[in-house]
Amino acid sequence: RDTALQPLFKMSYSCSKVGDPRPGQPYKGGNFCAFLPENKVGLKTAKLLKKAFERGLTFQIKSCNGEERVTWGPIPHKTSWEGGKARNGYPDAQYLREVGAVL
Repeated sequence: RDTALQPLFKMSYSCSKVGDPRPGQPYKGGNFCAFLPENKVGLKTAKLLKKAFERGLTFQIKSCNGEERVTWGPIPHKTSWEGGKARNGYPDAQYLREVGAVL
């Protein structure tokens, strides 16, 4: 098993913008953690995920029970080092190839 890279995203509370479900409304932030293997492909994926984050593609605002909150966007992330593909974790032999294609 490779060692893990563990990107942590801290999203603060703010107001949504044009294009979000309810522009100008406040939304809840949160802490988001993902896992990548610390190997050549994992490091390349980390660089691509950083670019996606800088371009605002990593997260989105969704309305849930009348409340706006930050959630993961359309780019798949592994949020657990265990549990397999069904639980957004490893092992998942196809993940780095799949996320690379999305990015």
